[in-house]
Amino acid sequence: MADTAAILEVWNSLDPQAAADAILPCNGSRAWAEQLAALRPFDSPFALTCTADIIWRSLPENAWQQAFDSHPRIGEHHAKSATATSLQWSAGEQSAVDAQAKAALAAANRAYEEKFGRIFIVCATGKSAAEMLAILNQRMSNDPATELREAAEQQRQITQIRLRKWLTVAI
Repeated sequence: MADTAAILEVWNSLDPQAAADAILPCNGSRAWAEQLAALRPFDSPFALTCTADIIWRSLPENAWQQAFDSHPRIGEHHAKSATATSLQWSAGEQSAVDAQAKAALAAANRAYEEKFGRIFIVCATGKSAAEMLAILNQRMSNDPATELREAAEQQRQITQIRLRKWLTVAI
C-alpha cells in the first residue's frame, strides 16, 4: 500500500491538466476533475475528499451526466465514456453480478433508461445483484428530479470509494 501523503505530494506537484487527468477516473466528470485540480494543494486525504464532495454538489446537471456516462450499465463492461481505470474499478464494484442476474438487470436497466434517459447509477460496492435490482425497481417510482438527486448521491458515494482507492496507488 502506497503512502497517501506521498501520493498527494506528487499529485499536488503536477501541472493542472495532468492533475485533472490523473484524478478523472475517480468521478468521470471533466469539470469536477479540473476544479479539484485547480484547488490544490491538499494536505490530507480528508481535505481532498471533503473538497471533492463540495465540488460535486455544486456542478451543473451536464457535468453530473458526464460522470454518469463514465459507468457501464450494471452487469456490463462498457461505458459511453470512461477511462480504462474507471472501467476496471467498475468491474470490481459489480463483481457480484451473475448471468441470471445480468438478464434481469438488463431488462430493468432498459426500463430505467426509457423513463429517465440515462443509465441507472448505484454504488454497487458490497451489494448483491438482487439488492441492486431491488434498488433499481424501488427507484423507478421516483420522479425525474428526485431520481437525478439520488443518482448524483450514488455517484458521490462511488467517487469517495474511488478516491480512497486512488490514494493507495502511485500516480
